[in-house]
Amino acid sequence: MASIIALAPSPACVLSAQRGPTTRSLSQKCSAPSAKLLSAVRRTSLGAHRTERMKVSAGLRDGDLGENAGESFFPTSEYETNCEGEEIASEPIMRVGHGWDIHRLATVEEAGQGCVIGGIKIPDFDKGTVAHSDGDVLYHSATDALLGALGLPDIGQLFPDNDPRWRGADSEAFFDEAVRLMKKRGYRIMNLDVTLILQQPRVAKHKAAMKENVVRICKTIPARVNIKARTHEKLDSIGEGRALSCHTFVMMERC
Repeated sequence: MASIIALAPSPACVLSAQRGPTTRSLSQKCSAPSAKLLSAVRRTSLGAHRTERMKVSAGLRDGDLGENAGESFFPTSEYETNCEGEEIASEPIMRVGHGWDIHRLATVEEAGQGCVIGGIKIPDFDKGTVAHSDGDVLYHSATDALLGALGLPDIGQLFPDNDPRWRGADSEAFFDEAVRLMKKRGYRIMNLDVTLILQQPRVAKHKAAMKENVVRICKTIPARVNIKARTHEKLDSIGEGRALSCHTFVMMERC
């Protein structure tokens, strides 16, 4: 199993009772390095952990936003004034986000790849996910949930589907980037709740491995992550097995 670098917040990263740290101090105290190590997943039916490693360069966040990407949307001051002249903290104690994703299912030949959910390549399934990247609906929805909670652009803006760099890409890179941005803003996972909605494939026996992946990427503990799955009662494209989708809700707390 490849080792994963876990970056814990500095002891100095504490919550002030009245005024939180500035964006500058958050970056200094809680952020991960801008060039952290990612692994490339070599998936198995058991969702094997990463076995190859690659270094993330500024190009990962280049997209259509420049080298800073998500960082360029961070608050620029500790407090901002609303239309009534009231000062409001830019970084509240808690944040909440929601992400949703849907992808079409097709034959493996048409999709050009298999079906990957939560970092697990689903075995013995004769359909693939039609997507620019690997089409992992769980990782995509979780990424958008984190980005949304932070008030940042969505996954499609940070990693546009017309960029050839993301063709067939491992979606863990997107999820990992959202976690890096969360850490840099001085937050950590309080609770992350996932609901997969799909008629097929059946994923009950894979949920534990999916949860393990999410816990690892978020650098949190199992008690703070939940993964559920349900069918769509054979209704519409999802119920007919022509698509699959996922909702993710996240709560963050200041570290």
